[in-house]
Amino acid sequence: MGGAVVTTLGPIVLATGGTGGHVFPAQALAEELKRRGFHLALVTDRRGDAYSGPLGELEAHTIKAAGVSGKGVMARIGAVGQLFVGYFQARALLNKLAPSAVVGFGGYPSVPTMVAASHLGLKTAIHEQNAVLGRANRLLAGRVDRIALSFDETDSLSDRDRAKSERTGNPVRPEIAALAGRPFAPPEPGGPIRILVIGGSQGAQILGEAVPAALAALPDDIRTRLSVEQQSRPEQLAAVKSAYAKSGIDADIRPFFDDMPARLSRAHLLISRAGASTLAEMTAVGLPGILIPYAYAIDDHQAANAARLSDAGGGWAIPQKDVTPEDLTRRLKQILGNPAVLAAAAHASARTGIPAATQRLADLVEALALGKAVSDTSSPQETR
Repeated sequence: MGGAVVTTLGPIVLATGGTGGHVFPAQALAEELKRRGFHLALVTDRRGDAYSGPLGELEAHTIKAAGVSGKGVMARIGAVGQLFVGYFQARALLNKLAPSAVVGFGGYPSVPTMVAASHLGLKTAIHEQNAVLGRANRLLAGRVDRIALSFDETDSLSDRDRAKSERTGNPVRPEIAALAGRPFAPPEPGGPIRILVIGGSQGAQILGEAVPAALAALPDDIRTRLSVEQQSRPEQLAAVKSAYAKSGIDADIRPFFDDMPARLSRAHLLISRAGASTLAEMTAVGLPGILIPYAYAIDDHQAANAARLSDAGGGWAIPQKDVTPEDLTRRLKQILGNPAVLAAAAHASARTGIPAATQRLADLVEALALGKAVSDTSSPQETR
């Protein structure tokens, strides 16, 4: 596409806020659209000042917004009031910016902007990261022109809205996407078995309690070959290290991993929560996993995410209430004792991944901004 065509358009506005699960796809899209020559603007809530990377470089505008879920009556009333104020702020801002398209990424900070864009007749799209349409996106789905999905099947999406939906996938970091297509090498006989344990940015308590005990109880012919890398909550760090030391398992325990692509590339098995970003990364790499969804996620979306991978054969989902060291030991013995099982799950995981999700999402948004069909702007993308 020629830059001259792009520069005659109004900016593409990205509306996001909230958790990293919402912010990261917006960052990835911003970087790709900037590379294609588009001018961008960001509309967010007060947390936007903390953004770094591609979002931190954008022309940023702050509006009022607040979440409603999980609050008491008075707090909800106050939140709704902030959303109304944010709506009028967003409407005035969009009138001034005259964007070529407005894209939302879920979370209540996106709602005022997306509703205002719809009322103004602007071209609109939303991106859903999870296998359950989030509450904010549920409010917006009927109003927007296009819906980008991360899973083939997304709960809470109406039949009417499926017609304007497309599976683009959930963007992953370029370093992760670069690992796509690598052959999975199961553990060699007598060789190391590499297990990666993560639970969000700072680990999960259930993983720190159950996983070391489960691995310690494995038969000697498996346990002595283990090489474990585990994220741990800071308050559990000493106890987790001690548990592995007592069982004689080689383990690297840290509160945060800043080299996740390298760790994913060498692992034979992932044990993790089932957040959208985690699943996007593990399937892009083609890594099998044991998934323990966070039991208190809104709308139980992590359980839905895990079920999609489990149904595809790429991993094993275990509800948190059913997690015990004894059950984990039994499952791990079955999985790790049969390299063919790991290899088959790795292949299935890779089949569900979309490493080119960033490009696909950018194709959808570019086509929307230009008023074209996606096929008119997209180049052939990897579809595994």
